[in-house]
Amino acid sequence: MNLNNRLKKVSEMVDPYSSFLDIGCDHAFLDIYLARKKEMDFKKIVASDNKEGPLEQAKKNLEKYQLQQNIELRLGDGLDVYTTDIDTVIISGMGGRNMIGIFKKNLEYLKTIETIILSPNNYQSDVKKFLVKMGYFIKDEVFIKEGKFIYQILKFVKGKKRYTSREYFFGPILLTKKDANFRDYYQRELKSREILLALLPKNYYFKKRKVKKEMILIKDELEKML
Repeated sequence: MNLNNRLKKVSEMVDPYSSFLDIGCDHAFLDIYLARKKEMDFKKIVASDNKEGPLEQAKKNLEKYQLQQNIELRLGDGLDVYTTDIDTVIISGMGGRNMIGIFKKNLEYLKTIETIILSPNNYQSDVKKFLVKMGYFIKDEVFIKEGKFIYQILKFVKGKKRYTSREYFFGPILLTKKDANFRDYYQRELKSREILLALLPKNYYFKKRKVKKEMILIKDELEKML
């Protein structure tokens, strides 16, 4: 089974011998891909979704690859389907604030979740700040290009580290890599803020100040890459 670039990179961040829950699994392509890697020897694989349609298709896919005994399907919303025998949680392709909401709704589960792998569509810095506050540090982060889009993929592990506001904004590990995707991503982010600034009403003083500050940060970082 071939995965798209985004899910392939997510799969590379999952630790062997772990027990993981894939929230919003859709058709369970990621889970099937990982289950077929026998050398990873996962203890448990759970694929969940809050819609019956995707889970029905996921069930058919499990039957196609004869993985009904390897992957458990659960119908439910977010961490409502979580059980304490799972040490890793994966969420991909969802808004960052929705991800934060999922964890806030079930904060007690963060006591037993050791690893969190996320690919938020937006508000990445908010996600980072929240999980660091909850006792995690950023183990890895990467930009991945999928068609015309560039996504961030983040891996958090239990532990404590301090980050500067600049590191939260850009990502402490992404700042050390600064590859072509970093440049392209923030060139787009700069352009989007220029458009936003032009559209904001005159009385949005706080928002305008925030956007201008972010534009200066991005320009400074991009200039360092020249």
